[in-house]
Amino acid sequence: MLRSADDRHLHLVAANVEQSGYVDFLRANPHSMKDKASLSVEAVRSMEVRQYPDIEALAGGTAISEQLKNTWELERMRTLLYVPLIKGDRAIGAIALYRLHVEEFSEDDIDILKLFAAQAVIAIDNVRQFKALEALNAELGDRVRSQVGELERIGRLKRFLPAAVADAVVSAGDESMLPSHRALVATLFCDLRGFTAFCESAEPEETIEVLQTYHQEMSDLIDQYGGGVDQRAGDGIMVIFNDPIPADDPAGDAVQLALAMRDKMRELCARWKKLGHRLGFGVGISFGYATVGIVGSAGRYDYTASGTTINTAARLCDMAANDDILISPRTWAAVEGTVKAESRGGIEMKGIREPVDVFAILSE
Repeated sequence: MLRSADDRHLHLVAANVEQSGYVDFLRANPHSMKDKASLSVEAVRSMEVRQYPDIEALAGGTAISEQLKNTWELERMRTLLYVPLIKGDRAIGAIALYRLHVEEFSEDDIDILKLFAAQAVIAIDNVRQFKALEALNAELGDRVRSQVGELERIGRLKRFLPAAVADAVVSAGDESMLPSHRALVATLFCDLRGFTAFCESAEPEETIEVLQTYHQEMSDLIDQYGGGVDQRAGDGIMVIFNDPIPADDPAGDAVQLALAMRDKMRELCARWKKLGHRLGFGVGISFGYATVGIVGSAGRYDYTASGTTINTAARLCDMAANDDILISPRTWAAVEGTVKAESRGGIEMKGIREPVDVFAILSE
């Protein structure tokens, strides 16, 4: 018999008889550790060997316990012996031996049983440790499989989607943001002025060097200002704020990024001018609702946005002169008071029915 995990009962865990009314009774009725009349509980609590030479004589007494009554009535035990299973400073259970006739167990018998009990405690402890190790290994195996699956999923996402989108999906724990949906976003388009002419006259190595420097510097700024989707095509860059990464002030973030970009590009363009490269930089920003999500086919996915607000930002970028940051009226309404701008009036844009009031962010 062993103590339960919560230390409230003694449970019968093994018996050397196949059929026994008393064994069946013990399995169905664990002994409470609070039962002071229980002989087995007393042996465990006292951590001492207990021998009862004649159960029949005890059963005839006036203070008969339920356990003792069933010991006699169901099994007809006569002599009963309990040897505690001691581990450290407590007994974890007990071994019970009985005879159906009156015959006390000798001191030699008890010494052998004590030795057996000590070996049993070691075996029980080893089994418990093995089971704990098995459970730990199973848990670790599940974790490894889960982590491998997650790494594979992240790898697939980062292969076919922008890093910011893949990271947002992983953080959210699901891919519900990937299907097309409507979102209020600020969209920034930027590119180099005079890049086509530069490519026609420059050596390929010079073109690659300029593009690498340009994209690296812009990437650092986009990360710094919390840009979400970041798409590149040649010297063109599109950045979306507020999807999939939420932003408290998407229009303000986009404008602040544009100002930082302009400052950096003034520095780069001045450096390139000394090398004979005449390049400039322009930005267009709009703010409004767009359809955002993944497009493409298996192995060629992209996360992008479409709609009038996206077209407006692209048109503003196209018409921006060197050093211009052109913004839509809704963008200006969102950032007015935080930056200075001048009106460029209403401008006709391809694909947009009504003229758009355009504002240019001024240098401070």
